[in-house]
Amino acid sequence: MLDFRVLGPVGVWSAGAEAPLGGCKQRTILTALLLADGWVVSDSDLGGVLWERRPPATYQAQIYTYASRLRGHFGAGATITRCGRGYRIERGDARFDLDEFYKLSKEGHSLMRTGRVGDAAFRFRTALGLWSGPTLTGVTEALIDNERSRIEMARMEVLESRIDAELQLGLHQELIGELTRLVGAHPLRESFRAKLMIALHRSDRQAEAFDTFHAGCDLLRDQLGVDPGPTLRSAHQAILTDDFTAVLPHRGHLVAGPTG
Repeated sequence: MLDFRVLGPVGVWSAGAEAPLGGCKQRTILTALLLADGWVVSDSDLGGVLWERRPPATYQAQIYTYASRLRGHFGAGATITRCGRGYRIERGDARFDLDEFYKLSKEGHSLMRTGRVGDAAFRFRTALGLWSGPTLTGVTEALIDNERSRIEMARMEVLESRIDAELQLGLHQELIGELTRLVGAHPLRESFRAKLMIALHRSDRQAEAFDTFHAGCDLLRDQLGVDPGPTLRSAHQAILTDDFTAVLPHRGHLVAGPTG
């Protein structure tokens, strides 16, 4: 079975072996077609991501050559079809890691809504485990500029959901190190700081939880000139009242489920 990957180095795998795609332009065309999800991508749009809106006079012939080379790596598992003045990919039964990520994410959120928090955490961890490096590695900067941010945003949302689930499962102490690193990497992202506060408080480290809150407030005022938002304020209030129902909500009966 073919295996298309974009959550890290872009490539095609068949029977566990990576296809030799060559330079970044073949990888860019492959990625653009995969992200179009079966829709036709025009020659002009492909030219834009390949040559940053300054395609050469022979750009259509070059795209044709790249597409032909890609087809040679697919066998019978998928096809690239010329459609009018563009191309589209038909994946057939090939695996696509981004589709698998979204599927696992959707399942995880559905399980959270029914209280199956352990099962949800397992789905979220599995989804995040599909990453093997920075998204879309090996394609042109133009395509990265167009596409990477939305995929990385989806990853961050699933990461937050996984942490929420694990906080509900009582894994507070285990999460402190990871959350400390996330706050260091994203100091203005209030959601990570709020989760760190909760993990510290529930690990009987109340003073550190309050220090984390005040450090966040100072940073927001110094760098953005704003007061903390509802996420950080709600976490602070939850710690003061020792009531976390508003910041870690779940519905139904909490079922632990698999955690590994």
